[in-house]
Amino acid sequence: MSNEKLSYFMNKSKSLKDRNFDKTIKIALLSSYTINGFYETLKVKMSEHQIGGNIYVGAYNQYNQEILKDDSELYNFKPNLTFLMIDTRTILGEIFYSPYSISAEERKKNIEKKFLELKNLINIFLNKSNSKLIITNLHVPTYSPYGLYETKTEYGFHSMISDFNKKLEVEFMKNDSVYIFNFNQFVSKYGNDNIFNIKQFLFGDIKISLDYIPFLADEFLNYILASLGLSKRCIVLDLDNTLWGGVVGEDGFDGIQLGSNPQGNAYVEFQKHLLALNQRGILLAINSKNNLEDALKVIDDHPNMILRRNNFSCLKINWNDKVSNMKEISQELNFGLDNFVFFDDDPVNREFMKSSLPQVHTVNLSKDPSQYSIILQNLKEFDTLKITKEDSERNQMYLEQQNRKELQNNIVDLDDFLKQLELKVSLKLANEFTIPRISQLTMKTNQFNLTTKRYQEEDIEKLAKDKDFFVGCAQVVDKFGDNGITSVYIINKQNKKEWIIDTFLLSCRVMGREIEKAILAHIISDAKNNDVDKIYANYIPTQKNKPIENFLSNCGFKHENDSWVIIPKDDFKLPDCIKLIEE
Repeated sequence: MSNEKLSYFMNKSKSLKDRNFDKTIKIALLSSYTINGFYETLKVKMSEHQIGGNIYVGAYNQYNQEILKDDSELYNFKPNLTFLMIDTRTILGEIFYSPYSISAEERKKNIEKKFLELKNLINIFLNKSNSKLIITNLHVPTYSPYGLYETKTEYGFHSMISDFNKKLEVEFMKNDSVYIFNFNQFVSKYGNDNIFNIKQFLFGDIKISLDYIPFLADEFLNYILASLGLSKRCIVLDLDNTLWGGVVGEDGFDGIQLGSNPQGNAYVEFQKHLLALNQRGILLAINSKNNLEDALKVIDDHPNMILRRNNFSCLKINWNDKVSNMKEISQELNFGLDNFVFFDDDPVNREFMKSSLPQVHTVNLSKDPSQYSIILQNLKEFDTLKITKEDSERNQMYLEQQNRKELQNNIVDLDDFLKQLELKVSLKLANEFTIPRISQLTMKTNQFNLTTKRYQEEDIEKLAKDKDFFVGCAQVVDKFGDNGITSVYIINKQNKKEWIIDTFLLSCRVMGREIEKAILAHIISDAKNNDVDKIYANYIPTQKNKPIENFLSNCGFKHENDSWVIIPKDDFKLPDCIKLIEE
């Protein structure tokens, strides 16, 4: 969260220089009230996260007109994300001040009418734009004109606002293009009297205190990060005084603090919140200077331990320095270092990690372990706009990955290893079930990705319906388990004789198993059967996609002008170790 005042961001924005970032996005800000400084704050925060892009700010309280007008500046801007900030006073109108001037039944009809007006406006926007919409709900004031009698009143002041919010939530629950930001919860967190400054409201219709604009920008930034696939994937944890109190090597199994007292309960609480994230798909790993046997005994046998060995995808429990361990964790899990969050109670270890590996998000832990769970809850690095089946099963998949590595370590020959895996690759079309995962892979996959094009779900839906494109994905299964959908390929059928590979990517989870050659063999075979003369592809280098640099040339593509090209033919065979299944 922000520690800087609005003035800092206003001044900082003036000194921002144009930079080319790998991640870019177009954002529209619409509001029913004055949002001075929001543009500047968001611009600075995006730059600090290495995100480039343009921000469009709609005119004051003109969101209705902008959405209804076909050729408005909003639609000409073509945003990727649109934030619509509405407030209770504007939406309710006079009923906000005089709710009890009409009957309970009339209040219900009024709220229904107000909701339908907003619902219609949102649907108009969705029909005219490909942008995702993030809309704030209504703040429920702390006061009521009826005072103490409010709770005795049928469909009272608080009830009708809460009902409006509930209608909004239910209506768009299953719509992946609309997200409800809980502004009411935001106000509760920071306090009604802090967020709402009566003087600023009266002088400039400012309904969010200028002091709290940076805090709201933080919340909106989370949507931007999630939309761009920049959420973190793994929490790396120290053990002594992080997952339990005390030093197991000195205090012994029975001497550490874990449950049984207020200090020990703090570590149990922390572990419970970690487990919840793990069950959602966030991986956990250990990076600890410790005796392996002592540490594992606590993890395996301590009665108050919440996290067990099968909750950790990687264990680095040794006497090596933690930076070296972190690099090894990154290699073993096949994630870039910018996918990790590091928890360690020791400020020396934290500083060493920050200075050596700034890509890792190192958390500043409090000296008080009771704050650990609160710090974890306030981290927004794990937010996503969608949780897929693959996300919820990720931990199990990585445990199965460890079994694969054990098999590989016992077999010298790579071909024998791949044959023993009993690999099955199921090719699937883009549909309502696969589109969320396809989009997610395009947003997050960096290493084995030819072009690193990013596609939102709505983009994939359009491409899937376009007769000139083919959108497919691959699910990989072996004898150890299901890896889920781990590959995406998008083909632009430019004409009957020439195809272009628009997107070709493979999750790091299944790299090194010939999966990519099996999928390419399918594409080439399909092209040959359709009498295609040439298949074109491009490799667009980035800082992270070095692993796919030689893929095209190694598979027989020849460099021609600015592209790579291959003539579909029979001699590009499916790898012997893979069984290909077309669904």
